[in-house]
Amino acid sequence: MDTLVWIGIALLIAGFVLVGIELVVPGFGAPGICGIICLVAGVFLVTDSLEEGILVTVVVIVILGILMAVIMGLMHYRKFRSPIILDTALHSEDVSLGTSDLNYLLDREGIATTNLHPAGKGNFDGIDLDVVSEGTYIEKGSSIVIYKISANRLIVKKSGKH
Repeated sequence: MDTLVWIGIALLIAGFVLVGIELVVPGFGAPGICGIICLVAGVFLVTDSLEEGILVTVVVIVILGILMAVIMGLMHYRKFRSPIILDTALHSEDVSLGTSDLNYLLDREGIATTNLHPAGKGNFDGIDLDVVSEGTYIEKGSSIVIYKISANRLIVKKSGKH
């Protein structure tokens, strides 16, 4: 075999390895670009005619498809770790706020920043919060007070201030 053919085969192998790395590492970066360049250069060095070039290109595409399927299968079954897969699990008991977590808001006075019929927003100490009125319509700009917390919802009523 000719030296250029051996170089072409080496470039094809390097191209497959680099594209395989690109499939595991997130983003389209240097391994993917270098892998594509190696594959194209390898196809040109290995083939002598247009027909051979088309055939080798089809074979390369098929091998890339098989490589992608194998890597995705390995990632799915956790045979190796990928930086694009989140390993930590969030449990609902870790992230939900309980009613007791919101008790510090009880008896806070604020201003309705939207019309409450019955849901809307209220501003308390410069912070907008989602609130629900006790069932009555409250106009925007009215003074409101948080008097109850139920199912992580802030229940408000009109305060004595106007």
